[in-house]
This record gives sequence, structure tokens and C-alpha cells, in this order.
Amino acid sequence: MKVTTDGCLFGAWASARIASAQLELKNCLDIGAGSGLLSLMIAQKNNINIDAIEIDSNAAVQAKQNVAASAWSNQINVITQDVLTWQTAKQYDCIVSNPPFYESELKSGRKTKNLAHHDEGLKLPQLFSFIKSHLTEEGTFFLLLPAKRAKEIDSLLKQENLYQCQRILVKQTPNHQPFRLMIRGGKKEVGQVEATTSVKDENDKYTPAFTALLKDYYLYL
Repeated sequence: MKVTTDGCLFGAWASARIASAQLELKNCLDIGAGSGLLSLMIAQKNNINIDAIEIDSNAAVQAKQNVAASAWSNQINVITQDVLTWQTAKQYDCIVSNPPFYESELKSGRKTKNLAHHDEGLKLPQLFSFIKSHLTEEGTFFLLLPAKRAKEIDSLLKQENLYQCQRILVKQTPNHQPFRLMIRGGKKEVGQVEATTSVKDENDKYTPAFTALLKDYYLYL
């Protein structure tokens, strides 16, 4: 599973929000862990135990290798399992997910790539229902989703009585339309803050906001 710029931005943003949370978060679930990038970024900044669940066996093997080679192997447990059939009564203080996006778009010939990039295996209503069932009452969830599905996402979250407290619209540059949506939320209704950020400026250089979030992860920033 390739490392993407938006995935790195989301990982750094979620990790920073978790670190600044008023409540002490003890455990976290990463749904669709892929190579383990998101779990590793969160563990780098937070003393939190993470279950990282991944349906694709090859990706899970890679995630286990990446975790074992890191300084945070004692914090992360990689689970090779379909979250839809996973039997657990565990409740989490934090749930993060960078789920498959492209439900209605052209698919590749590779089944594993389709599972990662299309919601063949895990659709948004199922994901949100799982979050509702396994998030503690005071818990927080973080999602990276396509901006073009924002209205649908809002409706689906409301159906599960899940509330957004922060929404960040992500643009490639200030001149582009938003392409990703980063959401922070929970089970309690609070005021919602919305902002926009860009990965690069008009001169194709990383913005100060992007650099500030990623400087501890990108060696060349």
C-alpha cells in the first residue's frame, strides 16, 4: 500500500489532535491499517496502545514488519481480520480510519488494490455503524474521506448520532478545489469548527501549515 501525501497529512493531524486532547486516551483502533503508517505516526507522538486491523494479508504482513522495525513496536498490535466479521466487545477511546473511497469509479484488475481504494469490502455506513458501537461515550474518532462526498458523509454520520467537532477541507493548492476531508468527532454534540488547508502554495512549495505538521515525520522538511 503506497504512502500518500494526504495520508501523511491526516496521520500528522490526527496524532497532534490526540496529543492535545483534554481526556487521557488509553487505547486506539486503526481501521484499515494498510502498511501501518497511520498507527506508527500516532504512536510516535502518543503513549497509547493501538490495535491496527487490516483485511489484506499481504498488507498486514508488511504492517507487522514496519511495526517490528520501529521504536514503537510495544504499542501497536496488528490484527489480520475483516472488521465486519471481527468479534470483539472492546471499546476504544479513539478510532481512526483512512477507509476506501472510490465506490463508483473505475476499478483496477487487482482485487487487493480495489479493497484498498474502493469500498468493496467496507462501505461508509458499515464503518460509521462500527465506530458508533465500539467508541466509548467520551471517545474521539478521526476520518480521512473524499471531499466530494461531504454531504453524503454528513447525512450518514447523523444517522448514527455521531457528531463532527472539526472539519478540515484539504486542497492541493489554494487554487484547487478541496479533494480530501479530515474529520474529528464523537458521540456528543458540540460546536463544529471548519477550516481549509493546502498541501502546497502557488509556487509548488509545501505550505507553512503542512510543514509544521509534517516536520517531525518528513526528514527533508
